[in-house]
This record gives sequence, structure tokens and C-alpha cells, in this order.
Amino acid sequence: MKTLSLFIALIISTTLSFAQTEKGHDITVTIENISNSRGHVIIGLHNADSFMKSDGIQNTESKVKDGKVIVTFKNVAPGQYALLALHDENDNKRMDFEPNGMPLESYGLSNNPMLMGPPTFTDGKFEVTDKNVDVTIKF
Repeated sequence: MKTLSLFIALIISTTLSFAQTEKGHDITVTIENISNSRGHVIIGLHNADSFMKSDGIQNTESKVKDGKVIVTFKNVAPGQYALLALHDENDNKRMDFEPNGMPLESYGLSNNPMLMGPPTFTDGKFEVTDKNVDVTIKF
């Protein structure tokens, strides 16, 4: 009976230790140069299939503190990703535009490309491999 109890305890502890193993890596995003603290900053982590759609692979939002935002996406599998960020100053959960089509709210993309038109996945893509990733986006 003692051996059976020890065997069961060993199986449970081994199973739990494997269950706690991480499957991916963290992406820590720092967004700088935010002009004011109104509303929230919405950040979406995208792959090529989800890019420019309403929902990314993971989404989050954060209040602005001291002109910047820092968020972390946890347990991200290796692959190619891009980050889209929007300073949603009026908290309506979407980007607002001028009548001529120009954005009214600040936005940014990973890699901080200079854009003359809508962003593309290629403009912002980066690789998650075997370690955590830090990304800085400037508005």
C-alpha cells in the first residue's frame, strides 16, 4: 500500500511539473511619445492571417502613464508577428479619421516604419524564436 501511494504521488508530481512548462515566450511592448493620457492604448499582436482585422492573436489595452505604456504578451509561440497599436483617446474602440481619410488618433506599428499609406504585415513583422522579445513602438 505504501508503494502504491508513493507511485501515485510520483505520477501526480511529474504530471504537474510538465503542465507548468511554458509553451512560448513573452513579448514586452513599450510605446513611447504618447501625447496625452486620455483614453487607452489598444495593442494587438497579429500574424499574417489576422493582420488589419479587428481581433489579433492576443489583444490588450492600457492606460497611459508618464507618456508611455508597457504591456507584455505572454506565452507566444515561435513564429512571425507584427504589433499594431492605437491611442484610442475617446475610448470608442476604433480608429477615428478626418473627412479626407487621415487618422485623427495616434497609431504605431512594430519596427516603426515611415508609412505613406496603410500599414502592411511585412512593414511590422518580427520573429519570435527561442527567447523573450522586447519591442518599442513610437507614436
